[in-house]
Amino acid sequence: MKLFRALSTTRLVALIAVLAVVAAGSAALAVAASGGGGPTPPAKPLADAIHDSLAGTAPAGITADITFTNKLFPSGALSGAAGSALLSGATGRLWATNDGRGRLELQSTAGDVQIVWNADKVTAYDATSNTVYSFTLPKQTASAGDAKDTGMPPALSEITKLLTDLSTQATVSGAQPDNVANQPAYTVTVSPKHDGGLLGYAQLAFDAARGVPLRVAIYAQGSSTPTLALEATNISYGAVSPSSVDVSPPAGAKVVDLSSITGKDAGTGGQANQVTGLPAVQAAVDFPIAAPDTLVGLPRQHVRLVGSNGALVVYGQGLGAIVVYEHKAGTASASGVIAGLPTVSLNGVTAHELATQLGTVLEWQQSGRSVVLAGSLPPAAAEAAARELK
Repeated sequence: MKLFRALSTTRLVALIAVLAVVAAGSAALAVAASGGGGPTPPAKPLADAIHDSLAGTAPAGITADITFTNKLFPSGALSGAAGSALLSGATGRLWATNDGRGRLELQSTAGDVQIVWNADKVTAYDATSNTVYSFTLPKQTASAGDAKDTGMPPALSEITKLLTDLSTQATVSGAQPDNVANQPAYTVTVSPKHDGGLLGYAQLAFDAARGVPLRVAIYAQGSSTPTLALEATNISYGAVSPSSVDVSPPAGAKVVDLSSITGKDAGTGGQANQVTGLPAVQAAVDFPIAAPDTLVGLPRQHVRLVGSNGALVVYGQGLGAIVVYEHKAGTASASGVIAGLPTVSLNGVTAHELATQLGTVLEWQQSGRSVVLAGSLPPAAAEAAARELK
């Protein structure tokens, strides 16, 4: 977490927004606003709608006009950072090829944001801070019988089983006939069945004929408007020039390698020599780990060594879990992003707090260790959990 302490407030928040955009962009090659006029597909069970769309002809490429919505941070929570395209929302353009490469470019008065990806790596350039964030994607292994290897879509029985398994953890709507970006589509709503933290639900629309996801939106609890969304006002299918997706950031930009945060190569999955369990992790670090058996009623589930001298502790399960990262405290006072965030008192210890629509992050130093606590819960609940970490 030394990386986060070294970043300015604007850069850290931009980083959070970059990850949110990349997550949505990885889930969908193109997104589009729903509710438009035009023909809709016939009503079908969800499994059939998914199967039939995936069995359609895959497009040679995708080009779309994009609108990005970001209401993750409450108004006034981040003074001086609202001009970034990643923080306040933006419009832009998306290009994607059928071999896993793509580029999403967002424009705002503060400068462009450019996200480029391929099968191995995601790179995001934020012109506001002149910073490049890169992340090496985990390598995927597949058996010879996988649909990806044969070039065939999953069988209807496989899709049905997947939806059945998903239904144990989430409530999944049927396939609602829709028209998205003038394309016949189906819209699906997914909401947590158990504790989903501050997440209300997510929506996905996909092209009924091509299987291309066309809308991605995430809603906070109690909100009728999306907290995060990627939407396209126009979309077209056809070959995309390699020059549209193979774009490099400026040579003089600062580079932040997100793959190095854990001290492991993301491409290997980080499984080698993994140290787990409280006794083993405590023996591996040179600071006292605070890891009670329960935290605000949630049982401790996992303790894992992160890098060479950090401990990751997880309480609870799923989206309602609380994650605690601890490492040895430094001697310097709070600076950069930490100093720029609001402060709260935790049993006499000053903590810095970042509150969003979907969760809260707290950072403080105590008893020779630096602690970051994060969870999809409101500030008051996060602060109550932090006070128990004595």
